[in-house]
Amino acid sequence: QVREWKNEGSKRYMCTGRPGWLTVSLRVGKYKKIHKNIMINLMDVLEVDSERQVVRVEPLVTMGQLTAHLNPMGWTIPVVPELDDLTVGGLIMGTGIESSSHIYGLFQHTCVAYELVLADGSLVRCSPTENSDLFYAVPWSCGTLGFLVAAEIKMIPAKKYVKIHYEPVRGLQKICEKFTEESKKKENSFVEGLVYSLDEAVIMTGVLTDEAEQSKINRIGNYYKPWFFKHVEKYLKADRTGIEYIPSRHYYHRHTRSIFWELQDIIPFGNNPVFRYLFGWMVPPKISLLKLTQGEAIRKLYEQHHVVQDMLVPMKSLEKSIQTFHVDLNVYPLWLCPFILPNHPGMVHPKGDEAELYVDIGAYGEPKRKQFEARASMRQMEKFVRSVHGFQMLYADCYMTREEFWDMFDGSLYHKLREQMNCKDAFPEVYDKICKAARH
Repeated sequence: QVREWKNEGSKRYMCTGRPGWLTVSLRVGKYKKIHKNIMINLMDVLEVDSERQVVRVEPLVTMGQLTAHLNPMGWTIPVVPELDDLTVGGLIMGTGIESSSHIYGLFQHTCVAYELVLADGSLVRCSPTENSDLFYAVPWSCGTLGFLVAAEIKMIPAKKYVKIHYEPVRGLQKICEKFTEESKKKENSFVEGLVYSLDEAVIMTGVLTDEAEQSKINRIGNYYKPWFFKHVEKYLKADRTGIEYIPSRHYYHRHTRSIFWELQDIIPFGNNPVFRYLFGWMVPPKISLLKLTQGEAIRKLYEQHHVVQDMLVPMKSLEKSIQTFHVDLNVYPLWLCPFILPNHPGMVHPKGDEAELYVDIGAYGEPKRKQFEARASMRQMEKFVRSVHGFQMLYADCYMTREEFWDMFDGSLYHKLREQMNCKDAFPEVYDKICKAARH
């Protein structure tokens, strides 16, 4: 298809032909209508190499599909981003994170090689040792350097359960201290925080294990079970710590049924025990279905009165960041997920020469701030994130100017490669693909 595009005279930009409503991002990309759509129907797990401990997959393999495939073989991947429908391609070209990221980094940091079809129609494999510039430039590039056709991802041995410890913490300073301390411990397989108000949170730490106390097993993924974030809140309300054993796959997809806490705005009675028993098997509705069926009016309403944002900030700025989120948005719960950011080349790396501990703060829901105005409030947030050398996840609405965007992200390697590989006539720049200012 790429060669065909070349023979036709390379008249317009190319993009993947997957319809916008199928993606998990709530944003609807308008560029699909005007660009040359390249169909990439590659959705298979290609090989599981137990010796190298690597799984090779095509870009449309989803997290749900991958864990279902690997777990029975005794394997899993180190970072399993939350929602079942997230694809490997999306997690590499965008980004992905999970509560194991304080050990392994972002999803891209668990990948050992990519295979891409470039603008000239050639197929290239890149890794840290072969075509390394391209390897480091691909993550966050949103498909603007080439088409991903396969990826190799590290595997680790799977265990049956996650032994999870719930600890309610009160007072913002204490929350930040406790969260930072747990995130630095490599013996924690998982670290996650749910912040329910400015000074109340539950911090969870988990360890992978094959043994479990039968009486404390909680199959949280069963359709009739309470939504996970509501279950966690009970520990806060009762002001007590607790220990449970959650089957690993249930743990990996613990926020899937309620789409974190997005579903409470869509189906307010969704966590009602009667509803769960009778209709719990029907949720969550696929995000793709919600996007396909929502009209323009609802989409506009969502855009103006609803926030879905992930901001990645240095751990040392956590307290200041939560205060800023509170003032500018006032959305709760907030999701806290720690990750180590290695000093690799590419669009996203820490300010210094060393790897640095960062945290993803996820705000999903309806802002309670009185004067919330989507564009102004988000620009305020983006400015703050830039000031602490943080990053905004690119799946969400982004209101920065081109200058501000390249102030946040390091474009040096990206632009060099776009020049070298003649991408400028083949693909739009990443900014033009994702930023609101560029798309209107």
